Amino acid sequence: MGEIVLAAKITHVPTMLLSERPGPLEGTRQQAIDGHKEIARRAREAGADTVVVLDTHWLVNNGYHVNARDHFKGVYTSNEFPHFIQNLEYEYNGDSKLGDLIAEKATAKGVYTLSHQVESLDLEYGTLVPMRYMNPEGDLKVVSVAGWCTVHSIESSRLLGEAIREAIEASDNKVLLLASGSLSHEIWNNDEYAANNGTFTISKEFNRQVDLRVLELWDKGEMSTFIKMLPEYAALCHGEGGMHDTAMLLGALGWDKYEGRGELIGEYFPSSGTGQANVVFSL
Repeated sequence: MGEIVLAAKITHVPTMLLSERPGPLEGTRQQAIDGHKEIARRAREAGADTVVVLDTHWLVNNGYHVNARDHFKGVYTSNEFPHFIQNLEYEYNGDSKLGDLIAEKATAKGVYTLSHQVESLDLEYGTLVPMRYMNPEGDLKVVSVAGWCTVHSIESSRLLGEAIREAIEASDNKVLLLASGSLSHEIWNNDEYAANNGTFTISKEFNRQVDLRVLELWDKGEMSTFIKMLPEYAALCHGEGGMHDTAMLLGALGWDKYEGRGELIGEYFPSSGTGQANVVFSL
């Protein structure tokens, strides 16, 4: 019987890659990188053999979608930030059986979901950035779920999360489940970016304060309170991908019946106007 062995909400900011290289950003995202490595260490210690990533950089406009190829290999340049992520080589094994099972379980709940094994359907950087630090040897299988959901409800994403858990439990997989996306996500206006040192600042103090309150609620295990505020939080603070990755993650953890806590790994930090963190949820 399969199980979720570790669940986390994580950052995937492209400046993590620039932080590795000589230049003005060298070392500036090291604590975020270290957070990814610590999450991976804990997951492997718990027996993880598979990663399911809820990716807020995979945009979908109809239904829910799973990238369930058995093998991924390519060279990625971001069309959003080609100056940040460029010629990133990757190679991972996937798990079409688990991807198909997620789609089957979700569709049975009335949440239309397709699992794809399409050679030209590549991974997005919400998956590729964390895999660079969590899965450098490619020993963990990768399944990616679209998390930038433009016409979807929080309720249907909750149900998809339930289906993900049920599919994992019906499989033989030991899964690291990652909601890959920011907290608040109001990127600086282009005309204001340079003037406000945009790479290292947040665009609204309101957003920072709400982010910090959310981290406090998670730390205290007050998940039912957070769930009540999730739709407004996502809207007012421009949650990345509508925060559907977070709804899926919490759906997999039990939603308002979840009694665990969120442990901040490293520090909360601003990036290009947004609020970022790595948080592990106890199981």
